[in-house]
Amino acid sequence: MRYVKFGKLDWQASVLGFGAMRLPLNSKNMADVNAPESIRMIRYAIDHGVNYVDTAYPYHMGQSELIVGKALQDGYRQKVKLATKLPVWLLKSARDCNRYLNEQLERLQTDHVDFYLLHGLNKALWPGIKDMGVMRWSEKAIAQNKIGHLGFSFHDDFKLFKSIVDGYDNWAFCQIQYNYMDVKYQAGIKGLKYASDKGLAVVIMEPQRGGQLSKAAPVGVAKLWASSPVKRSQAEWAMQWVWNHPEVSVVLSGMSTMEQVVENIAMADRSGPGTLTKTDLNLIDKVREEYRKLIPVPCTGCGYCQPCPSGVVIPTILEIYNDAIVYNELDNPKFTYRILLQDGQRADSCIECQECSKICPQHIDIPDCLQKAHALLGVKPKTPPGNKKA
Repeated sequence: MRYVKFGKLDWQASVLGFGAMRLPLNSKNMADVNAPESIRMIRYAIDHGVNYVDTAYPYHMGQSELIVGKALQDGYRQKVKLATKLPVWLLKSARDCNRYLNEQLERLQTDHVDFYLLHGLNKALWPGIKDMGVMRWSEKAIAQNKIGHLGFSFHDDFKLFKSIVDGYDNWAFCQIQYNYMDVKYQAGIKGLKYASDKGLAVVIMEPQRGGQLSKAAPVGVAKLWASSPVKRSQAEWAMQWVWNHPEVSVVLSGMSTMEQVVENIAMADRSGPGTLTKTDLNLIDKVREEYRKLIPVPCTGCGYCQPCPSGVVIPTILEIYNDAIVYNELDNPKFTYRILLQDGQRADSCIECQECSKICPQHIDIPDCLQKAHALLGVKPKTPPGNKKA
């Protein structure tokens, strides 16, 4: 296992972290986790050098923390740094923080969490968190040795990311989505470099876009991978691309099988900045462009169409729709569309007033695209997706 310094901290983190968000299931019920196999996988990873384990309050409908707690018994807790997350969207006041943290410590069978994240910060959540005094509460929890270090996970744009990084002096780390398709998405490469320059450790989630980059590729993409004289699995191309960035501290993988655990540990052993050649990187650039050719709606996410008079979150819907088509995978997009979007925000609230189309710089027939998106995404998914708040 390869290890790197974790931001400003005097600690070396394994470059592969075990993300307990997609544990093996006994059925299609996300709460029906195969506990014995999950514990076996987590302990195997730790025995082979993984020293960062990540979970969260809502993962597997609350079962993830319980199973991680069981896996870290018998001396395994002392071998790792444990990260979990405060469900900030559930907070009514800072007093709720103690209740959630104490519940999490009980689930995890420990008296402290090494790394505690404010979960899924965005424009809607961040102002309220500051106003509630959550940061002051966290400092008290750190003083009481219930929390080792504070960080945050993030789902919004770079401008807000920069504001959050600069808005509190005691962040130790952050967690962002980053992969070779999402170079400019959310915090993106600018956020990765900004946080690293500020001394924060950067933990990466979704290095394979929830498995989208490791599934059977479209014909054009498959031909590009086959053209490389260096043979790697699609999963390894994705992981090595992220590990190739010197600013990255830990790459989380939500592993669902023992085979994935073994494969990821082997990948981590041969990872590092400079591992990929210029030819390799050029190939990945070509793969990215080939995927982008498949995008059905040329939306750039500029936001000119917002706010919609009817409340429809147009750029978000078009992004979800594009992902479903490009990666030929519907369950996660359907879950995001049906569950994470609120009533009134979905495409069925469109009244076809055409105000959005009139000002769209890309001249998109937005109401028509919204109809297509709702027809595809408004049906219940056949299988349960991974937990989405990362």
